[in-house]
Amino acid sequence: MKALSAAGLTALALTGCASSTAQLQTERSYQVEWIGERPLIDRSHLTITLGEDGRAYGNAGCNHWFTSYQLDGNKLSFAAPGSTRKLCAPALMEQETRFLQSLSQVVRWDFSATEQLQLWPEQGKPLRLWPENR
Repeated sequence: MKALSAAGLTALALTGCASSTAQLQTERSYQVEWIGERPLIDRSHLTITLGEDGRAYGNAGCNHWFTSYQLDGNKLSFAAPGSTRKLCAPALMEQETRFLQSLSQVVRWDFSATEQLQLWPEQGKPLRLWPENR
């Protein structure tokens, strides 16, 4: 009986070790919650999707944006993004500008203790994102 219990505990322990940590996924949309030290304007919707082909795109709150990216382990960088040219309320446009500028400053990614995706600039606070529900 002791051998069976020990085998069961060993299997349980190995299962715990095998559990996967959160991974940055391509072809999955992440919704921005914070840009650096500031949360998003209520009901604004900013997203990032990393395509398997090295292109990133999403919604910047008013306009759609697009760029290329490089991912190597926990290192992540974006080229200067382009976007459509729709005009929205001044506050949304200011937020969109901050977001697009912050993308080109990203140098690495990780997940917080609550499994929130964080895109870190070389200095300062990160962009913080959650996976979008599908």
